[in-house]
Amino acid sequence: MKQHHKLTVALCGIWAATLLYGEMFSFWVPSLWSCSWPHLQSLSSNSTINGVGNYVKVAVIADPQIMDRTSHHLPPKSFALETAQFYTDLYMRRAFLLSILPFKPDVILFLGDYFDGGPHLSDQEWQESLQRYRHIFAMNSEGRYSDFQVYSIPGNHDIGYASLNSHKPEVVRRYVEGFGIRNFQFTVGKVEFIAVDAQTLDGDPQGNLASMTWEFVKNVSKDIQLAPRVLLTHIPLYRRDNTDCGSHRSSPIINQRISRSAHSQEITYQNFVTEESSNKLLELLKPALILSGHDHDQCTVTHESNSIPIKEHSVGTISWQQGNLYPSFMLLSVSNSAQANRSAAEDALISQLCFLPMQTHIYIWYISLYILTLLTLLFWPASGISFERYLSGLMGYIRLYSSMFKGGTKEKNEDENFEYEEMWDAEGTMHLVKKPVNTPTSCHGDKASVGRGNAVMRPTARKNISQEMEISVNIDGNTDPNIKLAHRTSKSKTKIIIRRLMRTFRMVVVIAAINIPIYMMLLFKDWIDQ
Repeated sequence: MKQHHKLTVALCGIWAATLLYGEMFSFWVPSLWSCSWPHLQSLSSNSTINGVGNYVKVAVIADPQIMDRTSHHLPPKSFALETAQFYTDLYMRRAFLLSILPFKPDVILFLGDYFDGGPHLSDQEWQESLQRYRHIFAMNSEGRYSDFQVYSIPGNHDIGYASLNSHKPEVVRRYVEGFGIRNFQFTVGKVEFIAVDAQTLDGDPQGNLASMTWEFVKNVSKDIQLAPRVLLTHIPLYRRDNTDCGSHRSSPIINQRISRSAHSQEITYQNFVTEESSNKLLELLKPALILSGHDHDQCTVTHESNSIPIKEHSVGTISWQQGNLYPSFMLLSVSNSAQANRSAAEDALISQLCFLPMQTHIYIWYISLYILTLLTLLFWPASGISFERYLSGLMGYIRLYSSMFKGGTKEKNEDENFEYEEMWDAEGTMHLVKKPVNTPTSCHGDKASVGRGNAVMRPTARKNISQEMEISVNIDGNTDPNIKLAHRTSKSKTKIIIRRLMRTFRMVVVIAAINIPIYMMLLFKDWIDQ
């Protein structure tokens, strides 16, 4: 029984360590081990900028796309939907609180797609989603932070594509009320950031939304460019089909696909901004770097404008429910020193992609560990696994074989006078018991045996006859012993199975009683507002 207690304690420890890692420690890995601000590790030897204080720290987050009734077509307020929403929201909240905030960013950029079915939600549903979004990212009631600045650009899941937002102005209106204007510019350090509403770039040029976006771009282009520019767009710019996305890509490359309304010919879906609009943006704004989302997977490509290479980073989704097994975010170090020329702009903007825990793999490990736990409890020997017993058994075999090779036959002759019987103890363990064989004793030493040759005296003969009668009676009294043995063995095996099932149930209850409270505390530790 002590072996069972040791096994239970060991499994409790394994489960506790697994839960602590899967629910907490794994989210500490980016800040403690796998990621750091790029200006701390990537400053080149010929960098024109020196000193840690010369950089502003910017964290970039894309495509939270929080789940709602449009996500998996589940009934509103159903248990399945609310469970999926809880675990998806919890993952992103942990990613933000435990993985991103420990880096202590000065600015946070959100690259769009905050809701999944934003344009199709009622006003009440949209407000509920907005409150969830602010809770996930620990914002105040106004969607702001006290410690750092936050900037947000719209995505297609927030206001729709050109064909929708031009016919549903109320969708754009409530987005502006919740997140702010769609096209704007701001300065971080000595770098200028230009945010555009990419969903309207390829809309009807005569339409109000598209014309406002292009008017904003043209006005910015008229300004004298004294600092490097970063273009923020939810939809990536055009690239040729099958363009390589770099080593961080985990899913197949997505090529350009554009769908248009049969009636108005306005865009209902697009993977990238059209080639014409992309070239126009690059020519007017002349950015040194482009940040985008929309793709849900990591992608790094290089564009060219007037023979000048311009790098674009499409940041992967922060959610584990959006088709990317490797959610991520980006750290961007922005120069706080003036740049004299374009070549120095490479030092002004240094990026580092950071990966979050693989939640799907964590849940697969939970399921695997649960199955292994059950199998271990069911088939673990009742007397436990003793290495001393195995060692002594091995030494016994070695001694036996060594005596046989030495030519000694005494042990062999002695073994012929014994038999082995299987015995089962109360715990269900089988033991081999060595018993002497009952053989009739010879009478060579009997003084009454005086006959010659094969003649035997009468008293001895009577004795032998009585022994034979006794043996024959015993055999007759135990007719068909195999049937009784099989019946006894069957009952014994049934008892063993029942005992093992009961033992497994008791041990599972103990393991669950210790680890379920740990799991619940870990869940609500991060969910409840501090």
